[in-house]
Amino acid sequence: MASIAIIGTGYVGLTTGACFSHLGHDVVCADIDEPKIARLQNGEIPIVEKGLDRLVDEGLRSGKLRFVVGAAEASKDAEFHYLCVPTPQGEDGAADLSYLEAAASEIAGVLPNDSVVVNKSTVPVGSTRVVARVLGRSDVAVVSNPEFLREGTAVADFLNPDRVVIGSRDQEAAIRVAALYSRVAAPIMVTDPVSAETIKYASNAFLASKLSFVNAIATLCEAVGADVNDVVLGMGYDSRIGREFLRPGPGWGGSCFPKDTKALARIAEDAGYDFSFLNEVLLVNEQQFDRTAAKIVDSVDAAAGQGHVAALGLTFKAGTDDLRDSPSIEVLKRVTAAGVKVRAYDPAVLVDDNHVGRIYPDLDIEIVGDPYTAAEGAASLAILTEWDEFTWLDFDKLAEIMGGRNIVDARNLLDDTIPRRRGFKYRGIGR
Repeated sequence: MASIAIIGTGYVGLTTGACFSHLGHDVVCADIDEPKIARLQNGEIPIVEKGLDRLVDEGLRSGKLRFVVGAAEASKDAEFHYLCVPTPQGEDGAADLSYLEAAASEIAGVLPNDSVVVNKSTVPVGSTRVVARVLGRSDVAVVSNPEFLREGTAVADFLNPDRVVIGSRDQEAAIRVAALYSRVAAPIMVTDPVSAETIKYASNAFLASKLSFVNAIATLCEAVGADVNDVVLGMGYDSRIGREFLRPGPGWGGSCFPKDTKALARIAEDAGYDFSFLNEVLLVNEQQFDRTAAKIVDSVDAAAGQGHVAALGLTFKAGTDDLRDSPSIEVLKRVTAAGVKVRAYDPAVLVDDNHVGRIYPDLDIEIVGDPYTAAEGAASLAILTEWDEFTWLDFDKLAEIMGGRNIVDARNLLDDTIPRRRGFKYRGIGR
């Protein structure tokens, strides 16, 4: 088994480190955030991710997983060095590589001979060359090994991936990285670094395109009187299309899709290609935010403008506490801009920690601790994130406590016959 240093303990780094330790490797995870490292050393997980707490506890107990402050401390005795640092996006869509370069610079002088440095962060095409230049080590190979982890199912995705992609022009280094996944049952694809980096961006941009397409079809269904649930079911039976990512919603978001789609468009622009298709994908998504917000505002108008909106769900998807680029937030920005008051509940957002306020300081909403407190006196109820608990709402109770009987189900989560029988006016997406 190998010795691995993980540089960065964010969502990708922490999951990668915990999963590699579960596979039997000796893993040291590093970060510059000392309080965070102290919490991780005590087994305290800073994110909501199914199964991750169990793997971290397992790794700490076995000694296969350790947490330290500083990249150099983690890398000084390791064979593999995974760079899992942020690559934030600028206004122009370009990725900021300063964290990546800083990490590479910090470990350059302490890397053991014949080490392998692995780019795990989502980085622009050509970033392996950037890291190699910063390292300045002819005896160290730099490999691309992009992540394909979905928040909420990241542990399962790592241990049971659709594929493992390795980008390297050094065949020996590629084989060594591939060996780290020997206990993972998945195809391993070895290609050049530029192709590996492009695979990551192309995959996310394609999935984003599929989501924009189904949201556009949902709008068409509303216009012609079709039921989008039946339409996408019929489409999904076609093996060339498939059923995944054919579920309409309020728009798509999260920490990857918006960033990676914009980044691919920027990469194309820098290479002299006008990837106008992707710009339309992004435009359709903005239009979906607008349409969903308009439905919610209209539902309040239907209640003669009395009361607030009870917004159920703030995270960008169920199973995570991640609020970054959340479609729920994008919709609520538009709702509040229209003068509608919002009282919101999300099972992963604590009432008193002001997590939403720190990320979105200009968003004026009230956060409460349960869906019925959110709904009390509400003119309308809007389901914006597909948490399973929202399928079990007590509509008899809601009918008693709400000021109006309007529901906007932006995730098509409900069996619409149930609220309709209680006298609610139900509006879904494409239904």
